[in-house]
Amino acid sequence: MELARRTIDAHTDAGPDEDGVHTMGAAVMAADYRMFAGVNLYHFTGGPCAELVALGAARARGARQMRCIVAVGNHGRGVVGPCGRDRQVFVDYYPAMRVIVPTPAGLRSVLAADLMPLTQQWTPEGMKGLDPSLYQDPYTAGPPVIRFNPRYLEDVRSGTKTRTTRFRDPAQLGPARLVFESDPEVVLSAEVTGIKHCLVSELTDQDAQAEGLATADELRKGLKGHYPDLAGTDEVDVITFQVDDGTGAPRTAEAWRRAGDTGSGT
Repeated sequence: MELARRTIDAHTDAGPDEDGVHTMGAAVMAADYRMFAGVNLYHFTGGPCAELVALGAARARGARQMRCIVAVGNHGRGVVGPCGRDRQVFVDYYPAMRVIVPTPAGLRSVLAADLMPLTQQWTPEGMKGLDPSLYQDPYTAGPPVIRFNPRYLEDVRSGTKTRTTRFRDPAQLGPARLVFESDPEVVLSAEVTGIKHCLVSELTDQDAQAEGLATADELRKGLKGHYPDLAGTDEVDVITFQVDDGTGAPRTAEAWRRAGDTGSGT
Protein backbone atom coordinates (compact mmCIF):
# COMPACT_ATOMS: atom_id res chain seq x y z
CA MET A 1 0.00 0.00 0.00
CA GLU A 2 2.82 2.37 0.86
CA LEU A 3 4.66 1.63 -2.40
CA ALA A 4 1.49 2.25 -4.41
CA ARG A 5 0.84 5.51 -2.56
CA ARG A 6 4.39 6.79 -3.00
CA THR A 7 4.36 5.89 -6.68
CA ILE A 8 1.18 7.76 -7.60
CA ASP A 9 1.96 10.74 -5.37
CA ALA A 10 5.30 11.12 -7.15
CA HIS A 11 3.95 10.69 -10.68
CA THR A 12 0.36 11.94 -10.84
CA ASP A 13 -0.34 14.65 -13.40
CA ALA A 14 -3.42 16.05 -11.65
CA GLY A 15 -3.89 18.30 -8.67
CA PRO A 16 -6.51 17.71 -5.97
CA ASP A 17 -10.02 17.56 -7.44
CA GLU A 18 -8.62 17.59 -10.99
CA ASP A 19 -8.98 15.00 -13.72
CA GLY A 20 -5.79 13.56 -15.16
CA VAL A 21 -4.22 10.76 -17.14
CA HIS A 22 -2.31 9.30 -14.16
CA THR A 23 -4.41 9.27 -10.99
CA MET A 24 -4.05 5.72 -9.64
CA GLY A 25 -1.03 3.81 -8.41
CA ALA A 26 -0.75 0.07 -7.82
CA ALA A 27 1.77 -2.32 -6.32
CA VAL A 28 2.02 -6.08 -6.64
CA MET A 29 4.04 -8.45 -4.43
CA ALA A 30 5.50 -11.47 -6.19
CA ALA A 31 5.86 -14.89 -4.59
CA ASP A 32 9.51 -14.13 -3.74
CA TYR A 33 8.40 -10.92 -1.92
CA ARG A 34 9.76 -8.54 -4.56
CA MET A 35 7.41 -5.63 -5.19
CA PHE A 36 6.62 -3.81 -8.43
CA ALA A 37 4.63 -0.64 -9.01
CA GLY A 38 2.71 0.97 -11.85
CA VAL A 39 0.42 3.91 -12.59
CA ASN A 40 -2.68 3.97 -14.75
CA LEU A 41 -2.79 5.44 -18.26
CA TYR A 42 -6.28 6.79 -18.74
CA HIS A 43 -7.64 6.89 -22.29
CA PHE A 44 -11.18 6.91 -23.66
CA THR A 45 -10.42 3.72 -25.64
CA GLY A 46 -9.71 1.86 -22.39
CA GLY A 47 -6.21 2.69 -21.25
CA PRO A 48 -4.79 0.22 -18.72
CA CYS A 49 -5.53 0.43 -15.02
CA ALA A 50 -2.63 0.77 -12.60
CA GLU A 51 -3.00 -2.84 -11.45
CA LEU A 52 -2.46 -4.18 -14.98
CA VAL A 53 0.56 -1.94 -15.49
CA ALA A 54 2.05 -3.22 -12.21
CA LEU A 55 1.45 -6.84 -13.26
CA GLY A 56 3.16 -6.18 -16.60
CA ALA A 57 6.12 -4.59 -14.83
CA ALA A 58 6.42 -7.62 -12.54
CA ARG A 59 6.42 -9.99 -15.49
CA ALA A 60 9.08 -7.89 -17.25
CA ARG A 61 11.35 -8.35 -14.22
CA GLY A 62 10.96 -12.14 -14.14
CA ALA A 63 8.13 -12.55 -11.60
CA ARG A 64 5.74 -15.35 -12.50
CA GLN A 65 3.57 -15.93 -9.42
CA MET A 66 1.93 -13.12 -7.44
CA ARG A 67 1.00 -12.98 -3.77
CA CYS A 68 -0.90 -9.71 -3.38
CA ILE A 69 -1.98 -6.55 -5.24
CA VAL A 70 -3.45 -3.19 -4.24
CA ALA A 71 -4.42 0.09 -5.93
CA VAL A 72 -4.30 3.50 -4.26
CA GLY A 73 -5.70 6.83 -5.45
CA ASN A 74 -3.70 10.03 -5.67
CA HIS A 75 -3.86 12.84 -3.11
CA GLY A 76 -4.67 10.64 -0.15
CA ARG A 77 -7.76 8.92 -1.57
CA GLY A 78 -6.59 5.61 -0.13
CA VAL A 79 -7.19 2.08 -1.34
CA VAL A 80 -9.59 1.72 -4.29
CA GLY A 81 -11.12 -1.62 -5.28
CA PRO A 82 -10.39 -3.04 -8.74
CA CYS A 83 -12.79 -2.48 -11.63
CA GLY A 84 -14.67 -5.35 -13.23
CA ARG A 85 -12.14 -5.82 -16.03
CA ASP A 86 -9.27 -6.02 -13.54
CA ARG A 87 -11.16 -8.60 -11.48
CA GLN A 88 -11.64 -10.77 -14.55
CA VAL A 89 -7.93 -10.48 -15.43
CA PHE A 90 -6.94 -11.40 -11.87
CA VAL A 91 -9.09 -14.53 -11.78
CA ASP A 92 -7.99 -15.59 -15.28
CA TYR A 93 -4.27 -15.35 -14.56
CA TYR A 94 -3.77 -15.24 -10.78
CA PRO A 95 -6.92 -16.64 -9.07
CA ALA A 96 -5.04 -17.37 -5.81
CA MET A 97 -3.52 -13.88 -5.61
CA ARG A 98 -4.85 -11.82 -2.73
CA VAL A 99 -6.36 -8.38 -3.39
CA ILE A 100 -6.55 -5.61 -0.80
CA VAL A 101 -9.97 -3.97 -1.04
CA PRO A 102 -11.95 -1.44 1.02
CA THR A 103 -15.06 -2.68 2.82
CA PRO A 104 -17.51 -1.04 5.27
CA ALA A 105 -15.55 -2.79 8.05
CA GLY A 106 -12.17 -1.55 6.79
CA LEU A 107 -9.54 -2.97 4.49
CA ARG A 108 -9.61 -6.70 3.70
CA SER A 109 -7.33 -9.08 1.84
CA VAL A 110 -9.37 -11.50 -0.27
CA LEU A 111 -8.64 -14.11 -2.93
CA ALA A 112 -8.93 -12.77 -6.47
CA ALA A 113 -11.33 -15.62 -7.30
CA ASP A 114 -13.65 -14.49 -4.50
CA LEU A 115 -14.12 -11.14 -6.28
CA MET A 116 -15.76 -12.99 -9.20
CA PRO A 117 -18.22 -15.51 -7.72
CA LEU A 118 -18.96 -18.50 -9.97
CA THR A 119 -16.88 -17.08 -12.82
CA GLN A 120 -15.59 -19.21 -15.67
CA GLN A 121 -11.89 -18.79 -16.26
CA TRP A 122 -10.70 -17.49 -19.63
CA THR A 123 -7.48 -18.80 -21.21
CA PRO A 124 -5.83 -18.06 -24.58
CA GLU A 125 -7.35 -21.36 -25.73
CA GLY A 126 -10.88 -20.30 -24.78
CA MET A 127 -13.28 -20.42 -21.84
CA LYS A 128 -12.98 -23.11 -19.21
CA GLY A 129 -15.83 -24.64 -17.28
CA LEU A 130 -16.49 -23.74 -13.67
CA ASP A 131 -13.57 -24.96 -11.57
CA PRO A 132 -14.36 -25.18 -7.82
CA SER A 133 -10.65 -25.38 -6.99
CA LEU A 134 -10.30 -21.70 -7.96
CA TYR A 135 -12.05 -20.83 -4.73
CA GLN A 136 -9.59 -22.62 -2.46
CA ASP A 137 -6.80 -20.66 -0.87
CA PRO A 138 -3.66 -22.72 -1.65
CA TYR A 139 -2.19 -21.72 1.70
CA THR A 140 -5.06 -23.29 3.63
CA ALA A 141 -6.41 -25.98 1.27
CA GLY A 142 -3.41 -28.29 1.59
CA PRO A 143 0.00 -28.73 3.21
CA PRO A 144 1.96 -25.52 3.83
CA VAL A 145 3.78 -24.02 0.87
CA ILE A 146 7.55 -23.39 0.76
CA ARG A 147 8.51 -21.37 -2.30
CA PHE A 148 11.79 -21.68 -4.19
CA ASN A 149 13.55 -19.95 -7.05
CA PRO A 150 13.34 -22.34 -10.04
CA ARG A 151 17.13 -22.56 -10.25
CA TYR A 152 17.02 -24.86 -7.21
CA LEU A 153 14.60 -27.35 -8.79
CA GLU A 154 17.08 -29.93 -10.06
CA ASP A 155 19.18 -29.80 -6.89
CA VAL A 156 16.06 -30.46 -4.81
CA ARG A 157 14.85 -33.23 -7.13
CA SER A 158 18.25 -34.94 -7.11
CA GLY A 159 18.62 -34.72 -3.34
CA THR A 160 21.67 -32.43 -3.52
CA LYS A 161 19.71 -29.76 -1.68
CA THR A 162 17.86 -30.97 1.42
CA ARG A 163 17.80 -27.76 3.45
CA THR A 164 16.70 -24.19 2.95
CA THR A 165 17.52 -21.23 5.15
CA ARG A 166 14.75 -18.67 5.57
CA PHE A 167 14.47 -15.23 7.14
CA ARG A 168 11.01 -14.22 8.42
CA ASP A 169 9.45 -17.03 6.40
CA PRO A 170 8.53 -19.70 8.98
CA ALA A 171 7.73 -23.35 8.24
CA GLN A 172 6.30 -26.19 10.28
CA LEU A 173 7.16 -29.86 10.72
CA GLY A 174 5.23 -32.33 8.61
CA PRO A 175 3.91 -32.45 5.03
CA ALA A 176 4.75 -29.53 2.77
CA ARG A 177 4.49 -28.43 -0.84
CA LEU A 178 7.69 -27.16 -2.45
CA VAL A 179 6.62 -24.64 -5.09
CA PHE A 180 9.17 -23.54 -7.71
CA GLU A 181 8.45 -20.21 -9.35
CA SER A 182 8.90 -21.44 -12.92
CA ASP A 183 6.47 -20.86 -15.77
CA PRO A 184 4.45 -23.00 -15.32
CA GLU A 185 5.25 -23.53 -11.67
CA VAL A 186 6.38 -26.94 -10.42
CA VAL A 187 5.11 -28.41 -7.14
CA LEU A 188 6.84 -31.27 -5.29
CA SER A 189 5.41 -33.04 -2.25
CA ALA A 190 7.80 -33.18 0.68
CA GLU A 191 8.14 -33.67 4.42
CA VAL A 192 9.75 -31.07 6.68
CA THR A 193 11.79 -33.17 9.08
CA GLY A 194 13.63 -30.52 11.07
CA ILE A 195 13.68 -26.81 11.84
CA LYS A 196 16.67 -25.18 13.52
CA HIS A 197 16.54 -21.60 14.75
CA CYS A 198 19.91 -19.85 14.82
CA LEU A 199 21.68 -16.57 14.13
CA VAL A 200 23.14 -15.97 10.69
CA SER A 201 26.57 -15.91 12.33
CA GLU A 202 25.94 -19.40 13.77
CA LEU A 203 25.35 -21.14 10.43
CA THR A 204 27.73 -24.06 9.91
CA ASP A 205 29.55 -25.68 7.01
CA GLN A 206 27.20 -28.64 7.46
CA ASP A 207 24.21 -26.33 6.89
CA ALA A 208 25.87 -25.06 3.72
CA GLN A 209 26.70 -28.53 2.40
CA ALA A 210 23.08 -29.66 2.82
CA GLU A 211 22.17 -26.79 0.48
CA GLY A 212 24.73 -27.85 -2.13
CA LEU A 213 27.34 -25.28 -1.05
CA ALA A 214 30.79 -25.70 0.44
CA THR A 215 31.10 -23.39 3.44
CA ALA A 216 29.00 -21.37 5.84
CA ASP A 217 30.52 -18.18 4.43
CA GLU A 218 29.29 -19.18 0.98
CA LEU A 219 25.83 -19.79 2.42
CA ARG A 220 25.81 -16.40 4.15
CA LYS A 221 26.83 -14.73 0.89
CA GLY A 222 23.98 -16.49 -0.93
CA LEU A 223 21.50 -15.39 1.73
CA LYS A 224 22.55 -11.78 1.23
CA GLY A 225 21.48 -12.16 -2.38
CA HIS A 226 17.96 -13.03 -1.23
CA TYR A 227 17.88 -10.72 1.81
CA PRO A 228 20.17 -7.72 1.13
CA ASP A 229 19.69 -6.22 4.61
CA LEU A 230 20.39 -9.47 6.48
CA ALA A 231 22.83 -9.07 9.39
CA GLY A 232 24.89 -11.61 11.31
CA THR A 233 22.75 -10.99 14.38
CA ASP A 234 19.46 -11.78 12.59
CA GLU A 235 17.74 -15.09 13.38
CA VAL A 236 16.97 -17.50 10.55
CA ASP A 237 15.24 -20.86 10.24
CA VAL A 238 17.24 -23.76 8.78
CA ILE A 239 14.58 -26.08 7.35
CA THR A 240 15.45 -29.70 6.57
CA PHE A 241 13.15 -31.54 4.17
CA GLN A 242 12.81 -34.78 2.19
CA VAL A 243 11.06 -34.92 -1.18
CA ASP A 244 8.20 -37.44 -1.54
CA ASP A 245 9.00 -40.25 -3.99
CA GLY A 246 5.40 -40.61 -5.13
CA THR A 247 4.57 -43.55 -2.84
CA GLY A 248 3.60 -41.37 0.08
CA ALA A 249 6.99 -41.73 1.80
CA PRO A 250 9.66 -39.05 1.66
CA ARG A 251 12.61 -40.00 -0.50
CA THR A 252 16.09 -39.35 0.84
CA ALA A 253 18.96 -38.08 -1.27
CA GLU A 254 20.42 -41.59 -1.40
CA ALA A 255 17.10 -43.01 -2.56
CA TRP A 256 16.95 -40.49 -5.40
CA ARG A 257 20.45 -41.48 -6.49
CA ARG A 258 19.66 -45.20 -6.38
CA ALA A 259 16.53 -44.64 -8.46
CA GLY A 260 18.39 -42.58 -11.05
CA ASP A 261 15.24 -40.46 -11.21
CA THR A 262 14.86 -36.70 -11.57
CA GLY A 263 11.41 -36.78 -10.05
CA SER A 264 8.23 -35.27 -11.39
CA GLY A 265 6.22 -32.20 -10.64
CA THR A 266 2.79 -30.87 -11.44
